[in-house]
Amino acid sequence: MRTVGFFLVALLIPWGISLAKFDEFDDGDDIVEYDDNDFAEFEDAIEDSVTESPQRVVTTEDDEEEATIELEGQDESLDFEDADAQEGDTESEPYDDEEFEGYEEKPDASPGKSEDLIKIINVPAHLQNSWESYYMEILMVTGLLAYIMNYIIGKNKNNRLAQAWFNTHRELLESNFALVGDDGTNKDATSTGKLNQENEHIYNLWCSGRVCCEGMLIQLKFLKRQDLLNVLARMMRPTCDQVQIKVTMNDEDMDTYVFAVGTRKALVRLQKEMQDLSEFCSDKPKTGAKYGLPESLAILSEMGEVTEGMMDTKMIHFLTHYADKIESVHFSDQFSGPKLMQEEGQPLKLPETKKTLLFTFNVPGSGNTSPKDMEALLPLMNMVIYSIDKAKKFRLNREGKQKADKNRARVEENFLKLTHVQRQEAAQTRREEKKRAEKERIMNEEDPEKQRRLEFGFIPEFVYELSLLCEEESGAVERERMYI
Repeated sequence: MRTVGFFLVALLIPWGISLAKFDEFDDGDDIVEYDDNDFAEFEDAIEDSVTESPQRVVTTEDDEEEATIELEGQDESLDFEDADAQEGDTESEPYDDEEFEGYEEKPDASPGKSEDLIKIINVPAHLQNSWESYYMEILMVTGLLAYIMNYIIGKNKNNRLAQAWFNTHRELLESNFALVGDDGTNKDATSTGKLNQENEHIYNLWCSGRVCCEGMLIQLKFLKRQDLLNVLARMMRPTCDQVQIKVTMNDEDMDTYVFAVGTRKALVRLQKEMQDLSEFCSDKPKTGAKYGLPESLAILSEMGEVTEGMMDTKMIHFLTHYADKIESVHFSDQFSGPKLMQEEGQPLKLPETKKTLLFTFNVPGSGNTSPKDMEALLPLMNMVIYSIDKAKKFRLNREGKQKADKNRARVEENFLKLTHVQRQEAAQTRREEKKRAEKERIMNEEDPEKQRRLEFGFIPEFVYELSLLCEEESGAVERERMYI
């Protein structure tokens, strides 16, 4: 209340002085003509009153809603006796409690009265700089280093095994073939005398320049030792390295027959995958106990005469002594590779065939192959050379030749029956395309007379195509009657 009293006194003093000054003006006088010195006197009076009043410093706090006025340097009783009396009266008066309703005492938040408590929090373990925080990075770097080291070691081992095989077989190959190791980069066939590396686990060697055969392709298929994931997979399912040999015979140096010998599991797989074995050797693989072969080997043959002719003493010797290294031996004059799997029906033409000898040998060691194991395959290369000469010498008798020809005619006829619908659809498509092109040519012709002649000539041409189709169908019927 004392603060309110001082505030009212400060307002009443200037207001009273201003009224006294304005009373000196007459009604007809102009206020504008009043001398500036009078205003100066008014300002001096205000300054005197301000200097006589005690100095007051007003401070405000954010947390409190009431203002406090502190008096500094002078006694409050000077020149303010009337104001003190008035304040005394106001203080003696009782105050209304409802006037201060809603205001609550708040703790003093000044820095001097309260102290901030410092709380020290422990840093979590995963945010601390320690080796445990980088275990994932350490595992990734370790795995990457392991993969790189395995790649280098596996690649070098495959290279050593390939060189060991080539060094062992080089003399035999050079004595039987004029060209050994052509890489195909030069126009003229030249003998490089080295293996051609296709990738880190496959090596090729092409040999040619021998009687009764066009050439021989040797492929060394090693395990993917450079691949760490493949190495881990082989721990669960062990496999072995393989040597695959493909000999392409001349057409006049091999008779018409299909024959295969090997492990029963391999023959069943080949019979399902290969086109010639599935068509000409439809029977299940038969045991070779009759010829003294081990129980692990079986025989697939188009005719019994072929089996009797191929299973001579020397061939039986190779098959018996090296049965653990032989996967399959496949002779065929109708070799066309794996079956054609087309989504849009059967092919319209018979696949091209070649007279071929195929050999697949397993390298001993079950994956843990050493250079000595590669050297142990040399007798099997002698078997390949002997088989080439055997295929050239072997000939079917008259009855066997007729039976082989009937089998090939039967396969061709079955193929034509299967593809009859496809061939008709293809012929219809060709006719429609030709008719559409002819109509477009007629419509684009500007001369009316020439356009009319083209329209009359279009009908006989279509009739001629229809007659050709009828002749083709009649020829197929006659061939079927002849085979029957």
